Amino acid sequence: MAENGEDKLIAVARHIAKTLGRTDTMTDDIYQIFSTFDGRFSREKLSEDYDRDAAGAEDAVPGFSNPERTLRYLDRQISRFVTSDRPIWSDSADSVAFLDAVDSLLAVVREVEIDAMTPGGKHLLDHAEDLLQQSMFRLKEEFRALIESQSGETAPEPATPAFDTDGEDSDGEDQIPVAHPVADYDIVIDALPSGAIADLHDIAKRMVVAGFGKECAHVYSICRRDFLDESISRLGLHLRSSEEVQSAPWTDVEEEIGRWTKVINIAVRVLFSSERRLCDRVFAGLAAVADLSFSESCRGPAMQLLGFADAVALGTKSPEKLFRILDVYEALRELIPEVDSVFSDQYCSFIRCESGAICKRLGAAIRGIFTELENLIRRDPPKSAVPGGGLHPITRYVMNYLRAACASRRSLEEVMDEEEGGAGAADHDRLSSSLSVQLAWIMELLQGNLEVKSRVYREQALSCVFLMNNGQYILQKVKDSELGPLLGKDWIRRQTARVKQWRSNYQRSTWGKVVEALRVDGGGSPESGMSLAAKTVTDKFRVFDMHFEEIYRTQTGWVIVDEQLRTEVRVSVVGLVLPAYRNLLGRLRYLLEGGREPEKYVKYRVEDVELRIGELLQGNARRFIVAGSLKTMQIHDGSSNICKAGIRDVHTESDTRN
Repeated sequence: MAENGEDKLIAVARHIAKTLGRTDTMTDDIYQIFSTFDGRFSREKLSEDYDRDAAGAEDAVPGFSNPERTLRYLDRQISRFVTSDRPIWSDSADSVAFLDAVDSLLAVVREVEIDAMTPGGKHLLDHAEDLLQQSMFRLKEEFRALIESQSGETAPEPATPAFDTDGEDSDGEDQIPVAHPVADYDIVIDALPSGAIADLHDIAKRMVVAGFGKECAHVYSICRRDFLDESISRLGLHLRSSEEVQSAPWTDVEEEIGRWTKVINIAVRVLFSSERRLCDRVFAGLAAVADLSFSESCRGPAMQLLGFADAVALGTKSPEKLFRILDVYEALRELIPEVDSVFSDQYCSFIRCESGAICKRLGAAIRGIFTELENLIRRDPPKSAVPGGGLHPITRYVMNYLRAACASRRSLEEVMDEEEGGAGAADHDRLSSSLSVQLAWIMELLQGNLEVKSRVYREQALSCVFLMNNGQYILQKVKDSELGPLLGKDWIRRQTARVKQWRSNYQRSTWGKVVEALRVDGGGSPESGMSLAAKTVTDKFRVFDMHFEEIYRTQTGWVIVDEQLRTEVRVSVVGLVLPAYRNLLGRLRYLLEGGREPEKYVKYRVEDVELRIGELLQGNARRFIVAGSLKTMQIHDGSSNICKAGIRDVHTESDTRN
């Protein structure tokens, strides 16, 4: 009796809905209103087809003879989920039921598409596609919610010790697992648990089958890109635009480069490779969508990282920037194989191409820096003489600069060979010809510049001392570093011969007149019986004294910086002067009558001459090693512009690289 009463009540409700509802949609709305007042007025019971659909569930399975009835049944089933405010995947039973309904709807769509040209078929297809679009929209939101909820609440699995979920927001909202700096790149980040990946895969399959693969990939990429951006930011790198990088002080850019080289290694070897693995799991069997999702997720972060390197490459080519630009070049060059492997799909071809192109631009920047170094050497004028003929700042700077640079020999060989059309890294057992030519050319420019500067000195002997000092310094720096193998033994032999020639020129210009004053015609010994007046001999001693005292007065203020070279020069001078001095002293003894001692007529004993020669060319080392006491070296160009190159900074680079 109660059942009959309920049936009558439902019938009345149906009648009211039909009377007031002018269209099917309005009738459905009235059913919805009734259902909110009393549980007995559910939409299923109010529907006229409820009894028939419930009784013939088998007939509602897609693929059977009545797609229209099946579509009405699926409309009720799917609408219940689509209009729900509660996440469908919060209940596993609901998620299974919804996916089953979507599968059935997809089958109905395929069936009605075949009959779309029949009477009523177009209307039925429109209804099915509208319902499918509603389903896909809800699946898209569920897909997004699953990623965001798991990213915010689920800690990484044990395979990812370098990551945690500590966020900045105290309420726990919008937290994203982020990376800490790591030293071992052989790890994989499982950013989502396996269960969530399986659910996402189920949703992705339906969306792809329904033709919504791009929408699915778009939602995925937005969520994952946030993860990657935040991870890079938490690693301490705040990427700037190209304009900001190029306008920032170089000291700031240097610090940023130090962080960038670490972060790009983590990004490529850990973050991006793990993201590739995650995409392949979520979109398993859906390769095209997986590639698209990965590309859209990683494109922004990857291009930002590469953009920083590009901005560094496009900046000014000052010599002091070489070492940090080499750091960027080497970091990117080492990652090229990884980039090609991780970004191997068709959608990522631009990342592969751009990374290679930026690496080439960095190489061009390095070559440009060497060109600028050449220009600075060429334009540095002979403005003032270095006191005492000591080391010129440009010599010390250039040699320490090149010595430090050659710590990156392999990279420089690649860069220089690239300009010459080389095929790859040079063989270290041979000279890398392009780099050797570059260095030899810089050496020639430096030597030519020093020879011009040597003309500033009025005394030819001091000019020779200046060239000797700088030439010996160049020679030692070459022999004690990678510059030696690069320039080769022939270059070292030529430079050694140059130093010897300058030493010979110094001796001739300084001591030639001294030895000439001591010369005895015929060169015989006292026993030879040659007639030579004692007065003539004493006159020769007076001339010697005049020249020797002048040399002593001036050359005690000169300096030969290299101790070994200074000793060799002194020994050579002693060997040249003392024999002639002893010979003349013997002549005087022979000519003097009455046993008079020659010391009465001679100012210096042999020991005195030797002692005074030993005091020459020592100068004040701290005064004359100019570059060692300068905080900066100034290389002037022809227009009075100044390039300040920190010599201490060059030493620091050299020490660090060695």
